Amino acid sequence: MQTLRLNHNENDIQTAGKILADGGLVAVPTETVYGLAANALDGEAVAKIFAAKGRPMDNPLIVHIADFGDMERFSLVREIPEAAYRLAATFWPGPLTMIMKKGSAIPDAVSARLDTVAVRFPSHPLAQAVIRAAGVPLAAPSANLSGSPSPTTARHVLHDMDGKIDAVLDGGECQVGLESTVITLVTDIPRVLRPGGVTVEMLTEALGEVEVDDAVVHRLADGVKAASPGMKYKHYAPKANVILLQCSDADFLDYVNCHAGRGVAVLCCDEDVPLLHNVKAISLGCRGDYGTQAHRLFDSLRRIDGYGDVLTVFSRLPSTDGVGLAVYNRLIRAAGFEVIDLGKN
Repeated sequence: MQTLRLNHNENDIQTAGKILADGGLVAVPTETVYGLAANALDGEAVAKIFAAKGRPMDNPLIVHIADFGDMERFSLVREIPEAAYRLAATFWPGPLTMIMKKGSAIPDAVSARLDTVAVRFPSHPLAQAVIRAAGVPLAAPSANLSGSPSPTTARHVLHDMDGKIDAVLDGGECQVGLESTVITLVTDIPRVLRPGGVTVEMLTEALGEVEVDDAVVHRLADGVKAASPGMKYKHYAPKANVILLQCSDADFLDYVNCHAGRGVAVLCCDEDVPLLHNVKAISLGCRGDYGTQAHRLFDSLRRIDGYGDVLTVFSRLPSTDGVGLAVYNRLIRAAGFEVIDLGKN
């Protein structure tokens, strides 16, 4: 298969829409990461997403819409809870996914045979334009090989997907850099299943009470079905082994410098770089600036693979405040939950 390179002009947007309407796959930019899109109402088209990514079929997808009314218009959800109206008024369009009881139009492939569906209204103008051009909602996980770092540029997409999908629409670099926040509204208390740019603190202000699922920071228990993407499997990982360090700033620098050498890289802060020696140091941004760190994370993990000789990557375990929780969530999954507590070792 030849993968078309499309640009952000009206003709190419219409081309992308026609490919999707005809059952094909197109990688589309969103404000979070690039999504691998297919007609969400066509089970055969959705199955192509899983095949191209090598994605397990028990990992549900997110349905993307271009108007709040699309949920009723296309029978995507059984009912819209009051909390969804409140969240949409504040955060849609934007990087927030809401899980509700699924409607009659959702194929089992989209929901992984769950009775719920995840829905998002992206704010990226190209994503909205492609959805409208296709004339249908789009199911779209990240446009990468399953388990690898999510793509934030068209170049990342082509690295993983060239020859496996029909087209990629180049919309430049994604603004947020991490996947959307996912909150389920089918529990008694709304629960965050995946953190992102819309923080727990922001959701609590909008709804009054919000829980955070244990699987956000811990491995999903055996036998438990994943209710959201990003919960069950090792994700976001480069080929090198990622090891997280729980420690003070000083202990972090001492440990990395002691283990520096060929084959070692470190994800760090701007303030760390001049204090690290004989190690490939990749800064995610200033200490505590988790918005910038989120934006740079996936590109940095892909840069590590580009070195070719890196076997081990060290990173400090981030804070769980604000957007820091999203960075924490992605890093701990990239590390396969391998954390060294220097206070105990």
